[in-house]
Amino acid sequence: MPVFALLLLAVVAELAVIIAVGQAIGALTTILLLVAVSVLGVSLLRRQGMRTLTTLTDAARNRRDPSPAVTDGVLLAVAAALVVFPGFLSDIAALFLLFPPTRGLVRRRLLRRAATRRRGYAVVDGEVVDDDEVTNPEVIVIDSRRED
Repeated sequence: MPVFALLLLAVVAELAVIIAVGQAIGALTTILLLVAVSVLGVSLLRRQGMRTLTTLTDAARNRRDPSPAVTDGVLLAVAAALVVFPGFLSDIAALFLLFPPTRGLVRRRLLRRAATRRRGYAVVDGEVVDDDEVTNPEVIVIDSRRED
């Protein structure tokens, strides 16, 4: 499904929920509730963002794998965009990404999916050599899938 269609569907769903909540509890209460949830989201975003930045710094300093912290940072950026987008559905999705236990579920799934997509690729270590320094050019191709 194209991105535009998904965005249009999200806007229509948000409006439908806002109208339904507004009819149930009143327009002013609905607006106050939207503002309160956004303020809560921004507060959680600030706290979790600082915690993630500290975790990333510690991982880099201690030479640990930074991918969980980087993934958390990306998920927090998505949560920030969802908090800014007005509506209850986007706020619920943002809060889902802001709470560490539920964000951990999404992070593990993303990292597992990324690991399965990386299989079959080889990492090549090399260096850049100036053309003037090459006197006898030679190309060596290594097939990492071949079993010797």
